[in-house]
Amino acid sequence: QVQLVESGGGLVQAGDSLRLSCAASARTFSGYAMGWFRQAPGKSREFVAAVTWSGRSTNYADSVRGRFTISRDNAKNTVYLQMNSLQPEDTAVYYCAAGLTTATPARDYKYWGQGTQVTVSS
Repeated sequence: QVQLVESGGGLVQAGDSLRLSCAASARTFSGYAMGWFRQAPGKSREFVAAVTWSGRSTNYADSVRGRFTISRDNAKNTVYLQMNSLQPEDTAVYYCAAGLTTATPARDYKYWGQGTQVTVSS
């Protein structure tokens, strides 16, 4: 069992940056790929980024590539999402998830956090 707790969300203006963190409870954290997803009101949950267990390989949605960076610190059981040049369309609840690969479908991730709200004003 892996428990995930996101933090770092908030209200920012367009062009600002935020860093989200996701702390995991399990010692087996380093054995999982980690992903970030987001869900805007009235929309389905969408893939944002993922990183392999080693941190060496990443995967990004086209909409965030070049602006967002995912990273992890296995010693701290934490995964991060650095978000730069935020835009109003990035407004959503952001979730971290643990899975076996850096796949994009949400169904491929086994454990989920409760989410953190990110709101970007124009």
